Amino acid sequence: MPHLRSPADIQDFLNKLPFNFEKKGETYMSVERTLRAGTAHCFEGALVAAAEIQKLGQRPLLLDLKTSKKDIDHVVALFKRSGYWGAISKTNHGVLRYREPIYKTIRELALSYFHEYFLPDGTKTLVSYSRPFNLNKFGTEWLTGDKDLFHIIDALDESPHISIIPKGHKLRKADRIEIKLGRIVEWKDN
Repeated sequence: MPHLRSPADIQDFLNKLPFNFEKKGETYMSVERTLRAGTAHCFEGALVAAAEIQKLGQRPLLLDLKTSKKDIDHVVALFKRSGYWGAISKTNHGVLRYREPIYKTIRELALSYFHEYFLPDGTKTLVSYSRPFNLNKFGTEWLTGDKDLFHIIDALDESPHISIIPKGHKLRKADRIEIKLGRIVEWKDN
């Protein structure tokens, strides 16, 4: 792996990794296993990014973006610059990507993903976000472990989450052009 000097370098590296379509079943690989496999999905990419962020002197933090049951959650790695939050993201979609460090709070950052998160019929699905989730409590297994990290993804999923949508709010669906843009993918599932 090349020496990555900034969050932007880390994002560029992740963008070059093909997407892990989990052809042989669900995976939650450590950083070492992900790099050996040469593919990553959002959680695996977030771990790689968190490991590199830690090398840059920051805590290895994740943010879980939780959706309604009809959609799939998304996980990003957090970083800070001059007191502002940013995010590194591995995704196969044209959206839900890197966020510049311009957000004063985690809520602001999480909300930046809200309008991009919808089903093919336009239904918006992002419902909550986690507090920053520190990987240091898992020792080094997330870095070098040989087994899938189901217990870490479960702990992240069960960690406290903050609701996004006020009770009683009816949301407008994404429109046709947004839905069309949402179909753009980087890697084909062959």
